[in-house]
Amino acid sequence: MEVLYPRCAGLDVHQANVVACVRIANDARASHEVCTFETTTKGLLALGDWLREAQCTHVAMESTGVYWKPVWHVLEGEFELVLANATHIRNVPGRKTDVSDATWIADLLAHGLIRASFVPPAQVQELRDLTRTRKQLVRELARHTQRIQKTLEDANIKIVGLISDILGTSGQAFLQAIIAGEDDPHKLADLARTRLKAQREKIVEALRGRVQAHHRFMLKLHLDQIHSLEKAIAEIEQRLGERLEPFREEVRLLVTIPGISQIAAHVIASEMGLDMTRFANANSLVSWAGLCPRSDESAGKRRSTRIRDGAPWLKTTLIQAAWAAVRTKNSYLRSMFHRLKARRGAMKAIVAVAAAMLRSAYYMLTRHMPYQDLGPSYFEKKTRTRTANRLLKRLKDLGIEVLQTRITEPSVMSVSL
Repeated sequence: MEVLYPRCAGLDVHQANVVACVRIANDARASHEVCTFETTTKGLLALGDWLREAQCTHVAMESTGVYWKPVWHVLEGEFELVLANATHIRNVPGRKTDVSDATWIADLLAHGLIRASFVPPAQVQELRDLTRTRKQLVRELARHTQRIQKTLEDANIKIVGLISDILGTSGQAFLQAIIAGEDDPHKLADLARTRLKAQREKIVEALRGRVQAHHRFMLKLHLDQIHSLEKAIAEIEQRLGERLEPFREEVRLLVTIPGISQIAAHVIASEMGLDMTRFANANSLVSWAGLCPRSDESAGKRRSTRIRDGAPWLKTTLIQAAWAAVRTKNSYLRSMFHRLKARRGAMKAIVAVAAAMLRSAYYMLTRHMPYQDLGPSYFEKKTRTRTANRLLKRLKDLGIEVLQTRITEPSVMSVSL
């Protein structure tokens, strides 16, 4: 097999150490040299010196958790780095050691058998950290809100079903008063800051409960956590806005897609980056995101068409945006969803819509153009034209000469035999 990189190295990265194997190809054989380094800064700098002394040009490593990131940051810029998916380069079963793993990675790299994973530049990685942390904090905020609702139910306070948001203006006023020790439901009902749809009598009865000191303690604990999370989310959004300033135009383009909000546009920009030259085409981007059926065929039979994991943070955001997009009336995406839903079901249809939105984002960022909706009647016109062309070809094959004339709509033809 042809050797593409005569001097290369494979790294088996762990939390505390890195096992490195340098592969040097000679005339007909290849020599391997293995050495172990600690993952401290001093150890990684020593690893870089050792690879330079061996005159390595390419270095490959597995994407193991977050342990590969410090190694990547130290070696970036000095070597051609390749990040490999661990599931793609599994070693031979029964021969599993750190040394054999590093040697195996080096051998695969030398022959060009490792498909490099997408690693965005440092600026985009910072955006990823911010958007992912924001989503995690929002999830935690929702959990604390649910715990407050559970505590109120335990105290027989039924206000959750009467107000739309327990953390809204009125809800916060009720909670603060209950925490302060107020038990009178009439006084609590007077604290409503905005006009509620529920009648006052129902609100009074909903606030009549059996609140104990334990309930007040738990409510205060969860409410303090919510306030801390809201403050942290606000700080992240401010910093995110500063980091996105160089990409403001690209984010503005993404927002023109139906269903894509500012937050969704931030996630898309941070997860896939804004340099579309990293992907061969739009289909490669969709495959990387995990929004297309997998290829699993044996003996002429398709065994599974389930979508892959892909990029989970990007995929979940696009699926959520797709549900919002299909609610936009008189749109291409809504028409596409209902057309596919009738044949394949809602879940497969929504994944197809998310893939279509990602393809649109690819071409928009490539051509620097806003989103252009094809309209709700796109598929109807396309089907009508295809059917007309098929019938005309059939008539021509039968030896019947056809004279075509257009009437009313451009896509409708009158045929005279």
